[in-house]
Amino acid sequence: MHGEEENFPPGTAVVFCDAMPEDDIHQPHDKLFKAGFGDPANAAAFLRGQFPAEISDRITWDALHPEPDSFVDSHFRESESDLLFSAPFAGAQCLIYLLFEHQRAKDPWIALRLLRYMLRIWEKFLEDYPETTRLPVILPVVVAQNAGRWEMSSRFADLVEIPEGLESVLHGQVPDFAFRLIQLAEIPFDKIAGTPAGILVMRVLKAEVSGSLLDDAVWDEALIQQLSRTMFEFVLRYIVEATHIDKGAVQRKISLIKDSNIRTTAMTVAQQFRQEGRQEGRQEGRQEGRQEGIFVGQIRMAQKMLRRASTPEDVLEKLPLKELQGMASALEKEILGE
Repeated sequence: MHGEEENFPPGTAVVFCDAMPEDDIHQPHDKLFKAGFGDPANAAAFLRGQFPAEISDRITWDALHPEPDSFVDSHFRESESDLLFSAPFAGAQCLIYLLFEHQRAKDPWIALRLLRYMLRIWEKFLEDYPETTRLPVILPVVVAQNAGRWEMSSRFADLVEIPEGLESVLHGQVPDFAFRLIQLAEIPFDKIAGTPAGILVMRVLKAEVSGSLLDDAVWDEALIQQLSRTMFEFVLRYIVEATHIDKGAVQRKISLIKDSNIRTTAMTVAQQFRQEGRQEGRQEGRQEGRQEGIFVGQIRMAQKMLRRASTPEDVLEKLPLKELQGMASALEKEILGE
């Protein structure tokens, strides 16, 4: 159940979205993606136009339901994240697997990873429904946050080297499936479909790669007015925390917002982010100071044990943390005779 949500002026739509646990999502891209498309309404509005009509028309999109768990390999969690949904499909159930790739370089082996993830999904399905006699259809979709078009096949069988002339003979012997590849690099801002929240999230993810986070397509007030404050904060945090963004330019962009409610909210949120940043900086500074003090103490104690002249404390305090750590480690090895 969702509680009361502060939002923009009465009459605007509210799109609720639960915040993802910080420990589960390590990348800002993943946080924004899951904040937007973890909501089934946003996912359904975007995905229903991505399949052929013969498939899409048979999916009951209003009943799209998010399923728990992630199936991504641990070593790929820095570059991709996933969402799984279930929905009624032509009298049965289907699973829609949404894989978000925010790596910039093309990976021709995406289909192989998808096959591995799909097997994990089916295995989990069998654990949950041990009495079943059939597996559900899985419809895989890949969203690529790429800067340029990826020239690659979306069929698994194209990864397998089949001797010439044996295609028909081996048909049915080689696993095969196709996935829907959505390349943000190929979609113009104004052609992204979905709910206001889904459209804005996709625009922002696309703009981040192309260096256009300050474009009007991202700061579309007509869309922003229809977002909940929580969703707007996710979007704004993503923009403010982008490594290549000019923070002063963001402030100027906020000051140009015509809608006073949105402008006030944006200014408040941006100020909050700045305060959080200063607090984190102070905490990191205090932590680094404590570490430096520990290493200085270790170095001076080790020098005494080795009967060496002690390096003046004020000299040690001027050295970078990494150098102090190296000195302390080297002295410790001498004491241990290593």
